[in-house]
Amino acid sequence: MDAMTKLALTALISLLAAGAGADAHAQTYEEYEAEEQGEKPKTQRAVREIVKGTYAKTNVGAGLLLGKYSKWIRPGTSIALAVGQDFMDTETLSMAWEVSFFQGINNGTDYEVQGGDAAENGYGPCMADASCIQGDLRTYTLVGTYEASFYPTRRFGIGLRAGGGILFSPLLMDPEYYQSEVVETAWDGVPTAVHEQPHPVVLGGPTFEYYTKLSHFSAGIDADIFYAVGFDLGVSATGTLKYTF
Repeated sequence: MDAMTKLALTALISLLAAGAGADAHAQTYEEYEAEEQGEKPKTQRAVREIVKGTYAKTNVGAGLLLGKYSKWIRPGTSIALAVGQDFMDTETLSMAWEVSFFQGINNGTDYEVQGGDAAENGYGPCMADASCIQGDLRTYTLVGTYEASFYPTRRFGIGLRAGGGILFSPLLMDPEYYQSEVVETAWDGVPTAVHEQPHPVVLGGPTFEYYTKLSHFSAGIDADIFYAVGFDLGVSATGTLKYTF
């Protein structure tokens, strides 16, 4: 074997040894003791396969009213877009803030049916408990929430959230027609203020989240009960898909 071949073999062996040494490390006493007891070393137990931080989320599900408008307004859909951030993250507990924009879409009873024979007797069904409402309904809600979750397993979280914001339910028909044909005729001049002003709202409920093995994605369920001042009590349950950046 000539000198050039020996030099090449020596360089190759040195490179292989350096590459192996980059990943190799001496086993500590704690790692050895954990291995003997059939446990994972602490350095391995500390690794989490869940991404936390700033996220975007979408909600799709159902919502219904439970109070005075429940006899006129049917259950409908509830959809939302949200952004938030996990500001605390440990192995068993996390906390986050979130800002959401919800839209509720509900079909309702015709305003003439709600008023009944008000034009003849001066008093209709919806006037009895001041539950007159335009019929088909749209609600738009902007809320901020605080959420705390704990993790019985690495990928599954159970939490509670609470928050508040503003709910709007705009008029869906021409204002002049609404005043002349709905309020003055069908409701015998008894108006409803529900479409004329924003309503402060509070909400809260449980949340469930599963962190998938698809990097950055999680899916879950948000169940909220809400109360809008001057509007109504309601509940919604939505499925969620979240992407954490």
